[in-house]
Amino acid sequence: MQMQQKKSLHGLSSRRDKMSSIIIGGGKIGYYLMRTLHERGIKATLIEKDEAICRKIAEELNVDVIFGDGTDINILIDAGISEADVAAAVTGSDEANLVICEIAKASFSVSQTIARVNNPKNIEMFKSLGIDKIVCSTEVIANLIENELEKDDYHVIQAFERGKMLLAEVNITKSSPWCDKALKVLELPVDCVISTIFRAEKIIYPHGDTEIICGDKVLLVTNPKALAALRKNIHHTGVGA
Repeated sequence: MQMQQKKSLHGLSSRRDKMSSIIIGGGKIGYYLMRTLHERGIKATLIEKDEAICRKIAEELNVDVIFGDGTDINILIDAGISEADVAAAVTGSDEANLVICEIAKASFSVSQTIARVNNPKNIEMFKSLGIDKIVCSTEVIANLIENELEKDDYHVIQAFERGKMLLAEVNITKSSPWCDKALKVLELPVDCVISTIFRAEKIIYPHGDTEIICGDKVLLVTNPKALAALRKNIHHTGVGA
């Protein structure tokens, strides 16, 4: 049964600002997705039907959280779906995720929909129904998002093409083997490209002579096999030492 009551939790305020993305589902995946977006300064609102989880996320992350059922059009409207550029349905129910994405597309013309799929057998159906991006938790999320729990300085931000390509972030600390090293001396796997360095308020598009320093956030594009090798180097043997 859909929940009819709705509440906005962000300092217990019910007023909404314009936003670009909506996340539906406040479980482990939704939590870490909201945290990552918040850290990167990207506006997002989360919808979750468990009020206790809503309050926990709102208090811990200081983000906008709506208490309600994400398949309820009124809840989606309250969350600002009509102004959203992206809707990501990451609940534990494939059926709910499909319904949410279909509503976002058909009723509100959201340009990009992202759905978590728990059963790999549903992937082709989701594709045929026009969902823009599909992430199968069985194939990708269970293996990749859990990595974030193990290392605070290492994050998988996004998976593409059913997990064949990954966007990851490495936070550079004093103990990191990348600290004070130029890109050209790093022994990166073949299928790994460093695309961006975030340094304080600066965005750096690096070249071979660019030096990585403590406090940098390094964004890289790779695949699961290369990422596993890279992670081993980062945390065990050192890179470019």
